[in-house]
Amino acid sequence: MAPARGPDARRSGSNPPPTELRERLLDATRDLLAHRRFDSISVADIIAAAGVSRASFYFYFPGKQAVLAELVRRAVDQGQQAAEPWTSGQQDPSRALRSGIEAGATLWKDNAGVLTAIVESWGSDEQLRELWLRQMETFTDATVARIQADPEVMRRLDGLDVRAVAASLTWLGERLYYLAAANVPPFTDRDILVDTLMHAWTHTLYGESPGSTTA
Repeated sequence: MAPARGPDARRSGSNPPPTELRERLLDATRDLLAHRRFDSISVADIIAAAGVSRASFYFYFPGKQAVLAELVRRAVDQGQQAAEPWTSGQQDPSRALRSGIEAGATLWKDNAGVLTAIVESWGSDEQLRELWLRQMETFTDATVARIQADPEVMRRLDGLDVRAVAASLTWLGERLYYLAAANVPPFTDRDILVDTLMHAWTHTLYGESPGSTTA
């Protein structure tokens, strides 16, 4: 959501435009998270790394949780784009799943600091808990819609709670991607990570081995 405009939103002279200041704060936080835990980072650290004033920080964000929340939302938007080949139903399901899982692995690696921070913080911070559960719900919703659009998958899951199945698969992905981002073997091996998730998804939904495809 764009910040509200006020009389102090713009400055004359050589000062950076407001949008640049906001991006500097986001970039600085991302850089800090690449090397430090979120709970060890203070607003003062972000301000110093971004080279902005305290007033500028609080103009855009009420606290460091809000900065992390924006970074998380951006990463989730990328994740939704990565999943689109499968959720749209316009490609072969198994190939589309592998493409999405591989893209997800890349996304988590590229955003390891940010996504590790939210996974490690949402259990103890109510604001971040609400954010992460809502973001994960978007993946579950998309999975439910894709399952319900496939009569063969619905037949295969007959008697099971479709939403529970969808949530289980999406949260499994969250956990294994997190373990990979946190450098926990064997999921540091990208092939193992992708093949394990493919096995879970394809066997649950299609009864296939990861290497097979449907017509």
